[in-house]
Amino acid sequence: VQLQASGGGLVKSGGSLKLTCATSGFKFGHTAMSWIQRAPGKELEWVAAISWNGETTGYAPSVRGRFTISRDNSKKTVYLRMNSLKPEDTGLYYCSTSGRRGQGTLVTVSS
Repeated sequence: VQLQASGGGLVKSGGSLKLTCATSGFKFGHTAMSWIQRAPGKELEWVAAISWNGETTGYAPSVRGRFTISRDNSKKTVYLRMNSLKPEDTGLYYCSTSGRRGQGTLVTVSS
C-alpha cells in the first residue's frame, strides 16, 4: 500500500491549499479514504473521510464548511481542498485507509 500526500506549504491565514494523495497497491475504487492531521505537539486527529464512491463525506467540526474532500477513482487519488485556513490548521496531513497512512505533507498557516 502506497499513500503519497503532497500539496502542502506555507500560507497566510485565510488562504487556501489543495492537498493530493496519490495511491497504489490496493483496490482504491472499493475503499473509503480519510485525511488525518498531526498538529505540533498533539495527537493524530481525523479531519475528513469519503466513501468508496464519493457519495458520502464526513468532516471534523473544526473544518466543516471550510474543507472539502473528494476523489477521482480513475486516478486512484484523493484530494483535500482547504479554504479559509487558520493557524490552528497547521500540521502534517496524511491520507489514510484501513489503519494505514503514508508520508505526510506539511501545512503551515501564518497569522
